[in-house]
Amino acid sequence: MTALVMRGAAWRRGPLTLLCAILCLAGAAQIGAGLYIPAKAALAQVLLERAFDRSLATRLPQKPWAWADMTPAARITVPRLGVARVVLDSGSGQAMAFGPTLLPGGAAIGERGTAVIAAHRDTHFRFLRDVRRGDIITVQTRKGLTRRYAVTGSGVVRWNGYALANAASGEKLDLVTCFPFDAVTRGPWRYVVHAAALD
Repeated sequence: MTALVMRGAAWRRGPLTLLCAILCLAGAAQIGAGLYIPAKAALAQVLLERAFDRSLATRLPQKPWAWADMTPAARITVPRLGVARVVLDSGSGQAMAFGPTLLPGGAAIGERGTAVIAAHRDTHFRFLRDVRRGDIITVQTRKGLTRRYAVTGSGVVRWNGYALANAASGEKLDLVTCFPFDAVTRGPWRYVVHAAALD
């Protein structure tokens, strides 16, 4: 009789154990999916740093991996925050999965007008929420040009309400990301950090 009761209890635990295992696997898959984008972004920056260093040495664009359709254009640093990011030259949304990108509608780094660098709020430009007026942003291009900018302010605009400062206003830099920072879905708002050249 005791053996029958034990077998019955084991039979009832079997489906419960299977259900628990399935739920654990589903949870692990969700955690993995949540870590995939930040992990990919971090690994990409390592490969982009290497390609940027090769680009500086040769003064020629160097692909970070063989099948890449973009190359590093510059490196931005914010010393107060200890932040450094390699910026890509393609300006595409696909490239932003790997790093910030220099948008083609803006000026080139070091020229009159506004250079615009965009990146995702949950990876490469998460630090923008901590940038303050007066912070120094350094940009080094793959050709070896180094420019320093001071943050003049920031603001939130609709994606279709953002306008570049014209070239007559001097050399400027805008860093752009989606807003709000903690949102999990896309929205119409963009957070823009404005900076002006010091040199």
